[in-house]
Amino acid sequence: MRRRWWGTGAVVAAAVCGTLVVQGVGGTSGDDAKGGGAGPVRGHVRSAGLKLSGDGKAATLVQRDAEPFSMLGISWQKPSARLVGKVEVRSRSVRSGKWSSWMPVDADSGAGPQSAARGGTEPAWVGLSDAAEVRVEGRGVSKLPAGLRLDMISTGDRTGTGAGAGDAEPAAYVADGPDDTADPVVSDPPPPASDEPTDTATEPAPPEASTAEPSPTDSESTPEEPSQSPADPPPPATESAAPSETATEPPSPSAPVPTAPSSTVPRPSIVPRSGWNADESISPEAPAYIDGKIKAVVVHHTASTNDYTCAEAPSMINAIYTYDVTGLGWKDLGYNFVVDKCGTVYEGRKGGVDLPVVGAHAYGFNSQTTGIAVLGTYVDAPPPMAAMTSVARLAAWKLGQYGVQPDATVTLTTALPGQNLAGRTWGPGEEMTLPAIHGHRDGYNTLCPGDAFYAALGTVRTLAAGPVTGLQLRTVTGTGVVGTTPYTNGPVTVTWSATTPAALVTSYEVLVDGKKAATAAGTATSAKLTLASGTHQVQIRAVHQSGRTATSTARTVVVDTTAPVFTTKPNLALRTGTVNTTAVPLTLGWKAADSGSLKETRLTAPLAKTYGPTVTSAAHTAKSGAATTWTLRAYDPVGNSAAASVAGTPVILQETSATRTGTWTAKSSSSYLGGRSLAASAKNASLTWTFTGRSVSWVVSRAAASGQADVYVDGKWVTTADLRSTATAYRNALWTKTWPTAAKHTLKIVVKATAGRPTVTTDGIVYLK
Repeated sequence: MRRRWWGTGAVVAAAVCGTLVVQGVGGTSGDDAKGGGAGPVRGHVRSAGLKLSGDGKAATLVQRDAEPFSMLGISWQKPSARLVGKVEVRSRSVRSGKWSSWMPVDADSGAGPQSAARGGTEPAWVGLSDAAEVRVEGRGVSKLPAGLRLDMISTGDRTGTGAGAGDAEPAAYVADGPDDTADPVVSDPPPPASDEPTDTATEPAPPEASTAEPSPTDSESTPEEPSQSPADPPPPATESAAPSETATEPPSPSAPVPTAPSSTVPRPSIVPRSGWNADESISPEAPAYIDGKIKAVVVHHTASTNDYTCAEAPSMINAIYTYDVTGLGWKDLGYNFVVDKCGTVYEGRKGGVDLPVVGAHAYGFNSQTTGIAVLGTYVDAPPPMAAMTSVARLAAWKLGQYGVQPDATVTLTTALPGQNLAGRTWGPGEEMTLPAIHGHRDGYNTLCPGDAFYAALGTVRTLAAGPVTGLQLRTVTGTGVVGTTPYTNGPVTVTWSATTPAALVTSYEVLVDGKKAATAAGTATSAKLTLASGTHQVQIRAVHQSGRTATSTARTVVVDTTAPVFTTKPNLALRTGTVNTTAVPLTLGWKAADSGSLKETRLTAPLAKTYGPTVTSAAHTAKSGAATTWTLRAYDPVGNSAAASVAGTPVILQETSATRTGTWTAKSSSSYLGGRSLAASAKNASLTWTFTGRSVSWVVSRAAASGQADVYVDGKWVTTADLRSTATAYRNALWTKTWPTAAKHTLKIVVKATAGRPTVTTDGIVYLK
């Protein structure tokens, strides 16, 4: 069967099994119909008869004003009768005064023989309205059902908010009666059916009053959606159909209330009936309880609009309740629980949310199941994850009271003959194997709970049963990485993610080498811990509320608390280059290593520089005559570090401080160190300097005609230096020598008198002390 939701000027078709909500037709905004928390709200059903055509195949209701209402439906005298044809309605918004477009209404609510005091269409939520028109066209029938009338349901207020602002008065409808001679009677509908048997012989009694059903609780209501074919629903079972159940008498108001069993999983938050302002006075009968245990959960959708605010959910539930009880004569709301799209869970049928209350939601299976309906139509898309999560939590809690695993299959015994959407038929007393959480269509010929929701029931079962899905260890922060392996030297933060909603997760555990090292709440996504030195395997274990666990893949983490070492301590050496009194060229050398991996070496004084792990020296300059300390710190990838330093003072010795042999000529120029230099061209002319230090460089002036000189250190010849240069250069450190430690040394240069360019010009030496 098809049910539809209509917004103003639009028609959207959807397969349903419950209530039709027409959003926007009556002008109710998203802030209207909030309901809840204002005390009982008495809804009313006001009725007006439809005018039948002469051949009985059509009926209409002419426009008339009415007291405000928010929901409407078309009902008829005999619940066993079927309205085969097209039903269309339109309503006038209280707020805008405008009429909606003509809107189809499902012609049959799916309540079969003996299911109610009257037969009826699905109710349609239209928002606050004050007038309606109806037209009915029968198809392939000799005549329409007798007693056709429009039922207008008020939510007990005049604002559409469901807040109980005041009861609506009876509708002021005037229409031609069935005999075309009189106005219809404007009246309250008949009272709810009683659990007591009746003496009615002319038509089947309502389900809760019938003694012909194998189980009165199973026949109270067919699902809220009719079969897919126009054929009449299966006939009621006779007493001989299921002898084991015929002896069970309907519970009396004084029947003992069972003890609520504990569950294996936590109970979700549930809004009580007072939260949707249930008027308990219209359904005074005591609830019935399942004689045994709940074996399965049947999932429904109410076939209402999805375009509602969750603040409107209480008023929507209240209106469904009013129509079911006051309009069609049911004893109570059929569903045990109702969930809105935001995931709020509402108590449905009264009797105790933690007790096995018999619902009226699954024809033939009510005495073995509990029913959960989600407000909305879910043919093309499943409910939001918040709603499916709540359905899963609720189903797991109810099944957990009776030791049933949410992902198990169960055996249900049919109480009445029936057929499901897949075409399977059965008689009373047969055994059917079904999932513990299944859709309405599995036990009745209905599209409920919608194709998309039905396809998503596997997800609901997994959410309910566990384990946690999509578990991933994402990062180990507070670490460095060597290759692809995390390294750390202290506390780490482990982060993870999962696709299972946190509401279904009891806790997360961090495993180190297979043992629990830290525990976090089910809402957490990270945890801190400190690991011992060494190599470890880190994992995340998620504990589902069912107790089932899931464990992530392992990640190797190396804990390294050992600092790097300087295998070669920092050292200084003079280098070649241009010498100034403020910038003597020198080289800073070192070598650092780490047991795992070296990340970098940083120079922190007298200036800041950072060098890669393979760099072991750097060129710098220092001021002459000033002691300078050079400090280095080596780091590994996880932050372990070690520092070392070296101090040195570059000292310039002018050429005048040298011991001379041979002829040397003084030269003056600002280009020379100290403004002067010495030059010689005679063979064997020499200069000798004595100093105490660990490094020395000879400073010269160079040109194209410059000659050569032999260099002696501590009396030994070490090299011949050639001063020739294509470009003139002053204060040039031409040659250097460095020792491991400081000591007293002599440096002697001897002119070679090179042919054609004999002159050697010297500007002194620099040594490092």
